[in-house]
Amino acid sequence: MNKGRIIKLVGGLYTVLDQHNKRHTLKPLGVFRHKNIKPKVGDIVEFNEDSITKVDERINDLYRPLIANVDQVLLVNSAKDPNFSFLLLDKFVTLIESNHIKPVIIVTKIDLLNKDELEKLKDKLSYYRKFYEIIYFSSITKENLESIKDITKNKVNVLAGQTGAGKSTILNTINPNLEIRTNQISKALGRGKHTTRHVELIEFGQGFIADTPGFSSLEFKEMTLENIKYYFVDFFELSHQCKFNECTHIHEPGCEVKKQLEKGNILQERYDDYLHIYNEVKAMKPMYRRDK
Repeated sequence: MNKGRIIKLVGGLYTVLDQHNKRHTLKPLGVFRHKNIKPKVGDIVEFNEDSITKVDERINDLYRPLIANVDQVLLVNSAKDPNFSFLLLDKFVTLIESNHIKPVIIVTKIDLLNKDELEKLKDKLSYYRKFYEIIYFSSITKENLESIKDITKNKVNVLAGQTGAGKSTILNTINPNLEIRTNQISKALGRGKHTTRHVELIEFGQGFIADTPGFSSLEFKEMTLENIKYYFVDFFELSHQCKFNECTHIHEPGCEVKKQLEKGNILQERYDDYLHIYNEVKAMKPMYRRDK
């Protein structure tokens, strides 16, 4: 029995890349329909000459984007033009964490900052380095290009980040042959509607990148007020020391998060962003309003 990964789905036909890098165009067994088994891009599958015969258990299973077995999200933020935004960073990180996937933070356009500005940004971001890998990248000097290649090697990656942050530039720098595709990816990752008609994994260095809208849509519709605190990993680590088990880290006395914030051990921008996301979710959920 052959084994491989689904890398493309178009019109009911699946492209499977086997262990010898050979591509196979297949359909799933008819019985899958009755068993409600729906293969998707990223799945590890078994197959014969004509059909996909088995879908392995998934590490993760995403609805937005429609992909399975994602190893990490490359979260791209520019240092300048557009200016770095801690709020956007924390919104993206929260969404990625809510899907139980590892974010890798990439800060682009560092060549646009002077030495003092860059050091100031790095100093604040050092707080995030306790929990996440951070790579500072310049497409001009190619600084840390090898670090991006290394971190994405043999992994399934999804691209996310603010519009204009240089996502397509990173892809083109690593693989110039992706120019046409990165135009599509850039549009998909922008603020407009997703225009790509299918989901596809494309070769990216020695790994894969998902040609999908990824986590570009910053919507918290599936998130609840009770769960937000779990997706702030630094707050979650401290929550075991809070006076109340279900502490929201906002109004309750004996909150360890607020205590550490006052001591300067939590970045103020980080806490402010938590409040912003909390209130944004609250505004979308009428049941949580005080007047209800």
